[in-house]
Amino acid sequence: MSNFIMYENYLGSVMVPNMDTRNGSDDTQRHSSTTGVSRRTVLASGAAGIGTAALAGCMDGASGGGETNIAVISSPAGFGDNAFNDNAVSGLEDAEDDFDLEFTQVEERSESNYPSVQANTADGDYDLIICIGDNHTDALVENADEYSDQNWMLINNVVEGADNVSGWIEMNNEMSFLAGVAAGTLTQEDIEHEDSSTDPDEDIVGFVGGEQIDLIEAFEVSYIQGVEWVDEDIEVLDGYGGSFDDASAAANQAESQMDAGADIVWHAASSAGEGVFSAAQDNGRFALGVDTDQSESEDYQDVILGSAVKALNQATYDMAEAVTEDNFGDFVGEQNLSLENGGIDFVVGQAFDGDLPDTLDENLEEAIQAFEDDEIDLECGPTGC
Repeated sequence: MSNFIMYENYLGSVMVPNMDTRNGSDDTQRHSSTTGVSRRTVLASGAAGIGTAALAGCMDGASGGGETNIAVISSPAGFGDNAFNDNAVSGLEDAEDDFDLEFTQVEERSESNYPSVQANTADGDYDLIICIGDNHTDALVENADEYSDQNWMLINNVVEGADNVSGWIEMNNEMSFLAGVAAGTLTQEDIEHEDSSTDPDEDIVGFVGGEQIDLIEAFEVSYIQGVEWVDEDIEVLDGYGGSFDDASAAANQAESQMDAGADIVWHAASSAGEGVFSAAQDNGRFALGVDTDQSESEDYQDVILGSAVKALNQATYDMAEAVTEDNFGDFVGEQNLSLENGGIDFVVGQAFDGDLPDTLDENLEEAIQAFEDDEIDLECGPTGC
């Protein structure tokens, strides 16, 4: 049985700290059958939107009576983003099916509340508390020490020296590079699908970010590197919507780029990225998804050529299994989701399975091989430049 707690957000604007600057077979068409992430691995949970403050009971289909209790605290983007947060939750949903456990979702969008929300959650009876996003790091440095008997999982950073924190660094820079390779490859191809098409004579692509913070700027820089790795003459247009949940602002940015010639736009805007997809539909262009296979959404399958993905749900599944089997100690310290361990990949959109040019597979495979051969030097780390 999974519960959902949502804290009312009463604070206004939130100061965002500087990010860490670390460097660092199914029916899915993928660039590689050996390194690809399966569709089951990258699906988001598609959690429904909720009101401003609520405590809900069991979610439909959830099992009950679990002996292991887990809490997961959202990033500022919140649950229902069909991306980062939902990806983490989907791993817990799979774990709930496989193990004797239950989990609680704690939604908190205000970063200033993280110290108290973490502490309040730690006062409960949880075998593991998962904190989604580097935004939790400063608060967790204090709370991991204060609640030294509590097991924590931190996504997108680590807490140095803490023997009760498993810190998972997602190689967002590698993921973004692959998105750039895909965009740079496909903008040079003649692609038509329903009402959308590319313009291979223009060679212009776009990027829309959510908040303009170090983390998302690292996404952008790595994406541009991937595009230029394909062809330095491809132009990349960029813009920021200013939030992770304002789809209209992201749509405005994407539409402006499409008006300027971009035929493929990638976003790093969490739930606001829906605006990029709607802009692609309205303007006869295409888009790329982020974090999970966002073509799972039937509303936008016709314009999502593919998604750059990371197996965050596999990480949360593994941690759920670890605490269930009393093996948390094996995961203390820094863990990674990377190309090297199969935690990063690019998947083709469902509506385009088997229909995209062979050059996409060829370029993605070449890029991954170049990473393995240390021939690609990324300008940014996974969470900042």
